[in-house]
Amino acid sequence: MAAVTEPKLIAGNANTPLAKAIARRMSMHRGMSVNLVEARVERFNDQEIFVEVFENVRGEDMYVIQSTSNPANDNLMELLIMTDALRRSSAARITAVIPYFGYARQDRRSKARTPITAKLVANMIETAGVDRILTLDLHAAQIQGFFDIPVDNLYASPVFALDIEHNFKGQMDDLMVISPDVGGVARARELAKRINAPLAIVDKRREKAGEIAGMTVIGDVKGRKCIIVDDICDTAGTLCKAAETLMEAGAVEVHSYITHGVLSGPAVERVQNSVMKSLVITDSIEATDHVKAAKNIRIVPMAPMFAQAILNIWGGMSVSSLFETDTLVPIYEGLYQRS
Repeated sequence: MAAVTEPKLIAGNANTPLAKAIARRMSMHRGMSVNLVEARVERFNDQEIFVEVFENVRGEDMYVIQSTSNPANDNLMELLIMTDALRRSSAARITAVIPYFGYARQDRRSKARTPITAKLVANMIETAGVDRILTLDLHAAQIQGFFDIPVDNLYASPVFALDIEHNFKGQMDDLMVISPDVGGVARARELAKRINAPLAIVDKRREKAGEIAGMTVIGDVKGRKCIIVDDICDTAGTLCKAAETLMEAGAVEVHSYITHGVLSGPAVERVQNSVMKSLVITDSIEATDHVKAAKNIRIVPMAPMFAQAILNIWGGMSVSSLFETDTLVPIYEGLYQRS
């Protein structure tokens, strides 16, 4: 059934630069101005969150753009309260656009008497009144099954493949994709297949939580330019240690492509002082000034992909078409040109 109303975007405070970039991108595609719905999302003195929407949203197809990144609890509550405000204002459909889905690492019971917080968060989002989820590189694919509403999980790997082809032109035969642990092999294999590169694994052993006892490289990386692929970089300890291990094993260069640059605590200093030549992240989490100033950290924009995904959902078209690199070439025109 053809859409009657225009898609409307509203954003919380988690990542307003990305929300504005998505709106600009959609304006280009639509040939008309697409602006963020005017609203205020603020806090009372006791830090309670208050939301007021200044535009009529009755019967509208609404897209709430809000990562649940640091501060995760505040940003999650903003998402829930914005959704409640829209639901009570008679919005026809509410899609939560969550570029970074927080609490995703708590996706199973790793030991006795621990929560499955990702499922709890899914229940809260549904109860608030969200009709659909659009997100990027969920930490665990099974989280899609925690929801009883449709979940569209986009992937950064096709954009990373474009970036690698652009920045390693003439060096593609020297590349090797690395998974920093056994659990990330599927993600690394996906990118390796896209750029036609071999795959290796860095296997880590832990004596106790937060401490790495040792690392072993599974595969021959001698003389290779290694590209570590993962979904989240938090404190960067494992990432930097993996880069050192690869260099000791004979790699000539180490680069990293990480979807979500959480980069908390000493992460930026560790990356700057590491043997890695570059760390490439997306803007799913708003970068701090410290991250932007780091010479070996580069940010790849996700606004073109999210804008197209929103338009596809609004128009009743396939979102899975965005999983193909060839589909993204015209979307990212000007940024990556194939010869």
